[in-house]
Amino acid sequence: MAYIDYYKILGVDKSASQDAIKKAYKKLARKYHPDLNPDDKDAKRKFQEINEANEVLSDPEKRKKYDKYGENWKHADEFESQQNQYGRGQGQYGYGDMGGSFWSEAGGDEGFSSFFESLFGSGRKSGKSSNRGFKGQDFNAELHLSLNEATKTHKKVITVNGKNLRITVPAGIANGQTIKLKGQGGSGVNNGPAGDLYITFIIPDDNRFKRVGNDLYVTVSLDIYTAILGGEQIVDTLDGKVKLNVKPGTQNNTKVRLKGKGFPVYKKEGHYGDLIVTYSVVIPEKLTEEQKELFRKIQSLS
Repeated sequence: MAYIDYYKILGVDKSASQDAIKKAYKKLARKYHPDLNPDDKDAKRKFQEINEANEVLSDPEKRKKYDKYGENWKHADEFESQQNQYGRGQGQYGYGDMGGSFWSEAGGDEGFSSFFESLFGSGRKSGKSSNRGFKGQDFNAELHLSLNEATKTHKKVITVNGKNLRITVPAGIANGQTIKLKGQGGSGVNNGPAGDLYITFIIPDDNRFKRVGNDLYVTVSLDIYTAILGGEQIVDTLDGKVKLNVKPGTQNNTKVRLKGKGFPVYKKEGHYGDLIVTYSVVIPEKLTEEQKELFRKIQSLS
């Protein structure tokens, strides 16, 4: 498995403080954010690499394991257990920083693969082979969708670690929701299974609707004359416009619930939340003298 240098990805030294790592991540994340580089596939790949590097280096425990075991830091406990089992006390082997290379008293530097072979596959030490494999590294990625995109089941291409994946996005996915794609992570060690891919969906606020669970909220301006006398009002929904009957004497902030006009329910085809319409009665700011006189007459009558 290729060694991934997370420090190089963030552009910091191995001795960098947590604050320096945080600052480097924020700077690079802003630079390569997909929303700012919508047509740059390389930027999307770099953004994913930056997030992966930050996930490890921003966590002191993960960083400690990464510094010692490199890309295979997730298997640190297993490696150390095997290390103890296969003769650490015999004086035959010494273990340095496994993020780089392995050395032995028998002479010379050996690659990462030689180390794994000596522990798990070749049987050079004892003539026995455990053939024990380890699961590959899990990957994390973000997928940005508009509210409208999240209302429909559709296909989407996402690039992770330089690989394009075509996935199905289910209707009703929520902001911050994470799904797992089994076997789409890093390659396994010593014929172990591949890691998994975790995709987190980012759905920014919409300029028309506010989503709360499966319900949508919208505010509609209502002129004072329709509010007083009643009438009709056109309202936007996700699947088009509808005409509502406004009752005479409708007050400001009156709410109307439209059943089944909200957001689709995740993985429940044909099920939808509701749309809650709030009327905001608009008071005219500029009236002619004639209009003011009419209002005075109404005032005197009441």
